[in-house]
Parts: sequence; structure tokens; C-alpha cells
Amino acid sequence: MRVHPAPKRRSLPVAAGGGIGGAWRQKKLRRLPHIFSKVLELPLGSDAEVVVQESPTSFRFTASTEEAWDEVRAHAIEIHPGVMKVVVRDVGDDDPLAGEEGLDELELDRWRFRLPPCTRPALATADYVGGVLIVTVPKGGVDLDDRVDDGGLGIGNDDLGIGRLVFVQ
Repeated sequence: MRVHPAPKRRSLPVAAGGGIGGAWRQKKLRRLPHIFSKVLELPLGSDAEVVVQESPTSFRFTASTEEAWDEVRAHAIEIHPGVMKVVVRDVGDDDPLAGEEGLDELELDRWRFRLPPCTRPALATADYVGGVLIVTVPKGGVDLDDRVDDGGLGIGNDDLGIGRLVFVQ
């Protein structure tokens, strides 16, 4: 059995008296954009009640709002290579941040959802009907209906080589 010695220096120094105050050395938190590559951001507070419905073809986000919007639009923004963020904004005439120029601002109190890798955020749509915000993010991938009938050779089974074996005498 191998025993490893304890490290001489710990990453968090313990203060005399055990107080948490200013004695703890603060480490800066770094953002890790590679962990979640697709995020949906709604123009609602982080404590808003949003209904998330998943179907085989899409994710649907529904939230009732007190604000009155004329028209909303979903913008897909690539914030880092391979990292996509979907931002829903009001595109009304009186909104100074309605266009692309307001999308780069960081707003902390926003409702966010980490989208799975199978989604296609570039095709997201947003609608505002009767006080209800509806955002639809389609899923990608291969549908079962789109598979090719290969006559039992196993070519259309995701290249697993699984097919029908027929014995002929």
C-alpha cells in the first residue's frame, strides 16, 4: 500500500480565530465556457416561473410575463468558438437595445437554461402571444423516419453492422 504525504501548503489558509471575514484569500472564479456549450437566456428574472416541455423534436419554454412586448426575437450568439448562447429580446421601435448592438451586454439577473448538445440554437424561435412568452429550440440529430431502408444490410443502423442474416440452402 502506498501512502502519499499531505501537502505542505493548502489552497485555503485557515485564519487565526476561525473567522471567515477578510482573512480568507479570495480566489477569482474563472468562467468555463467549454463545460456548457449551449445556453438559453430569457429576458426574465432568474426567479421567474418557466415551464419547460421536451418533445422528440424540440424544447419549448413558456412563461407568462407582466411586460407588454410588440415582437420578440431569438438571437443565436457565438460567444466563444463552439459555445452558443440564445438570447431572447424585444425588437420594438422604442427599445434602444433592440438590435444586435445590445446583445453583448452582460446582465446577471436573467433566467438561463443549459441546453443539451442535441439542440440547434441557431434555429430557435420566439413568440409573444397574449402575455405569454414562448421560445422553441429545435433538436438536431437523426429521426427514425429519416433512416434509409438498406434492405437489411445494416448500413442504416448507425454503422453498427447490425442487420439481418439470411441463410440460403
